Amino acid sequence: MPIKRDYYEVLGIPRNATDEDIKRAFRKLAFKYHPDHNHEDGAEEKFKEVNEAFQVLCDPDKRAAYDRFGHGGPEELFGRGFEGFDFSGFGDIFDAFFGGVTTATRQAPRRGADLHYNTAITFEEVALGCEKEINILRTENCSLCQGIGCKPGSQPAKCPSCNGTGQVRRVQQSIFGRFTNITTCPRCHGEGRIITEPCPQCRGTGKEKRQRSILVKIPAGVDEDSQIRLRGEGQAGTRGGPSGDLYITLAIKQHEFFQRDGDDIIYELPVNFAQAALGTEVEVPTLDSKTKLKIPAGSQTGKVFRLKNKGIPHLHRRGRGDQLVTLRVVTPDSLTKKQRQLFQELADTLGPAKS
Repeated sequence: MPIKRDYYEVLGIPRNATDEDIKRAFRKLAFKYHPDHNHEDGAEEKFKEVNEAFQVLCDPDKRAAYDRFGHGGPEELFGRGFEGFDFSGFGDIFDAFFGGVTTATRQAPRRGADLHYNTAITFEEVALGCEKEINILRTENCSLCQGIGCKPGSQPAKCPSCNGTGQVRRVQQSIFGRFTNITTCPRCHGEGRIITEPCPQCRGTGKEKRQRSILVKIPAGVDEDSQIRLRGEGQAGTRGGPSGDLYITLAIKQHEFFQRDGDDIIYELPVNFAQAALGTEVEVPTLDSKTKLKIPAGSQTGKVFRLKNKGIPHLHRRGRGDQLVTLRVVTPDSLTKKQRQLFQELADTLGPAKS
């Protein structure tokens, strides 16, 4: 016959443990080793051992006798080992501690799924802001039955299988006690109601696919991969839940000669040798129109001129970035006879370049 372990050791509590300590330890171990939760070898025996220890230590008289005599206490208190315990009330204890074994709850209203849409805008539209009309296909509540699923003039009926609760409760009795198992009603699928006269338009689903055109306002200053969120423009919810949202992701088309650096715009300005050496005034394109820019004499490749407030508008505050004009002195790749002669005369007067 196997030697029994000390009951306090089984529950993992000290000998001076309070009634609440005993219940807390039992609650934890009983749930851990219960056969409905633990299918490992030996779990059932451990579950019996935990229950036996709890049956003794939760009873003041049995605990006092156990503390005095150990496992060899009076038989009228402990019975004949584990077989003497009354299991009929253990299911009630387990239900009180854990609320029964529940596998389903009444289905609640659920929010609809979000939709995602990608669209491209131009560099100018980024700078000025714009409105775009997009077309999406989404699920909406049926326009005929308003999402109920019933033929107009009729109403859903209470499910006779679950009496409108959406759940089926089954009580099982075993040697381990009484356990309550709650599952989703197979007839109404948790709705608590059934449709006896389906809507002819949506065939009882309460939903239909619709093509929608939506006008989207895009603010100035957005960046690549920015998202615009339109609340409630996604898929319709279920069981009266709200619709999801529509997320629009923006892509920005490349510009012919502008580049973006944050809220600044970079523009490369080509000039010839004469313009760079003598200085000049040129017209520079901007997002708005054109503006005049003075090039000082002796300007070199890489020199940057800043045009204030000619860049991208700030998205979350007032003002705009700047336009940075980078100078690039262009070397001619072909010369006429006259030009070559003039360059040669210039080279003779200039001498070698200084480092």
